[in-house]
Amino acid sequence: MQLSQHDQPAATAEPRWGRLPARMRVLYVTTYHRTGGWLAEAFAADSAVEVVLEESLGASAGLGRLRDDVFDAVLVSHEPGELDALEMVSAMRSSGSEEPVLVLGTQSEQEMAPLCFEVSADAYVCVNTTTTRNLIWLMARALERHRLIRDNRRMAQAERQRLRLEHHEAERLLGEQRSLVRDLEKLRAAQSDASLAPALEDEAAPESSVAQTSGCWGESLRPLPEALVEHYRQLLKAYIIMGSGNLAREMGGLAELFTSVGVTAPETMQLHLHVLEDMVRGLGTRSARHVISRADLLVLEVMVHLGEGYRKLYLERCQPPRQLDLPGFDTRAAA
Repeated sequence: MQLSQHDQPAATAEPRWGRLPARMRVLYVTTYHRTGGWLAEAFAADSAVEVVLEESLGASAGLGRLRDDVFDAVLVSHEPGELDALEMVSAMRSSGSEEPVLVLGTQSEQEMAPLCFEVSADAYVCVNTTTTRNLIWLMARALERHRLIRDNRRMAQAERQRLRLEHHEAERLLGEQRSLVRDLEKLRAAQSDASLAPALEDEAAPESSVAQTSGCWGESLRPLPEALVEHYRQLLKAYIIMGSGNLAREMGGLAELFTSVGVTAPETMQLHLHVLEDMVRGLGTRSARHVISRADLLVLEVMVHLGEGYRKLYLERCQPPRQLDLPGFDTRAAA
C-alpha cells in the first residue's frame, strides 16, 4: 500500500536518539464505548509532537489495519469483557507484528504492567493518572527501543554474513595453497624421475621416526612425526597471539630441526596447511581473518629460515672445514 507524505510513519525518517520525534503516526484500537476523540484532543493540545491518530474499532479491525498499513506505535484500550488488550497484543506478536504497543486502561499500573510485559507489550498506562506528555514520551521511547532492536538485528545478521564470507575466503585460500603444494610436488616428482640418482633422496629421514597415520599428508608427501606437528601447532598459536617479535629464536630452532631431518619446503607447507585447517575449523563462528593473516606471515618467515638453513648446509658441503696448521709447522715442513 502506497502511503502519502502525510501518512508516512516517523520510523522512515532519520532517527533522533533520546529526543521526541517531530511526528508520529499512531493507531488507536478501542471499542464503541470509548472512542478516540478524547485522545485526539489531548494530543492536539500538546504541541511537543504532531500525532496523527487513526482509530480502529475492535481487535479484528485493528489486526486488519496492521496487516495493511504501517504505524509508528499502537495504542490498545483494555476494556474487560469487550476488548482484551492482552489477547490482542499476543495475537499481534504471534502474527509477526513488531510495532511498539502501549496498553491503555483504568486499572492500576502495579496490577496490569507485569501482565502487559508478559505478552510483549512495551508499556501499560493508566489513563486516570497519566499525562499527555508522559504518554508521548512513552511512545517515543518504545519507538526508539524497537528501532534499536531492528538495528541490532541487522548488525547481527551482517556480522554473521561477514563471518561466513571470511570462512569461505579462508577455505578458498587454503585450497589454493594446497593446489600450489600439489603442483610443486608433481614438479619435484617429475624431476626425480628424470634424474638417475637424485642426491637428496639418500638424506630422507628414517622410517622409524615418521608417524604411521598419514591420511592428511597426501599420496606423494611423507607424513611427519606427530611431535613435530604438535610443536608447529603450538608455535602457530603463539604467533597468532604474540606476533613475530618474540618468536624469532623459536622459528630459527624450528628451521634447524627441519633441515636436520631433511624436511622439504612442500612438506613444510603441507604441515602448515594441516595445522591451519584444524585451527580454522576450531574457530566455529569466530572471525578467521586475523588467524589467516598471521598464519601467512608465519609460514613466510619459516620458509625464509628454512631456505637459510639449507643454504648453510650447502655452503658447508661445498667448503668443508679443514684443520689449519699451527704457526711454524708450515715453514719446517718446507725446509
